Amino acid sequence: MCVVTCMFGQNSTRISNELGAGYPNAAYVAVLVTLMMAFTCGVVEFGLIISVWKVWGKAFSNVHQVVSYVSSMTPVLAIAVFVDAFQTTLQGVARGCGWQKLGAYVNLGSFYLVGIPLSALLAFVFHMNGQGLFLGLVTTLIVQVVCFLFVTWRTDWEKEVNKAAIRVGGTGVQDNTLPLLV
Repeated sequence: MCVVTCMFGQNSTRISNELGAGYPNAAYVAVLVTLMMAFTCGVVEFGLIISVWKVWGKAFSNVHQVVSYVSSMTPVLAIAVFVDAFQTTLQGVARGCGWQKLGAYVNLGSFYLVGIPLSALLAFVFHMNGQGLFLGLVTTLIVQVVCFLFVTWRTDWEKEVNKAAIRVGGTGVQDNTLPLLV
């Protein structure tokens, strides 16, 4: 999971470089490629975790109660890892586009308005214990993915190039066309 986080964290550099260089289409392609990579890695990680579902707990203890509790948490963990691949990627897009303020609002809102209250509700009111706590945090990841995916989907990449140019004092979208007659 750490390798995936590092790999997807690098997309912010790629996207910001493309925007700063004046290439909106390249920035958009970088977003699409990292989202496809997120899907692929998420599916692989999900599959690996689910494949060891029943024996995962034996890595931590030989006590039957621990093994069965870890086994009951494994599906939630698998979902969390799958969704986290997208969340990390979309956080990188937000950083690369300079949407730090938006990222702060989405993160604060998803944790404090959705995740933490839902975790407390599931764990302590519905007596789901650790699984309830973890499901609340998985819901936080899902809310973040939905919010960032919506913003990313609606992004005008040429406008983002112009914003990046204004930030650094440049000119905006590059015209890479050459005159027909020289």
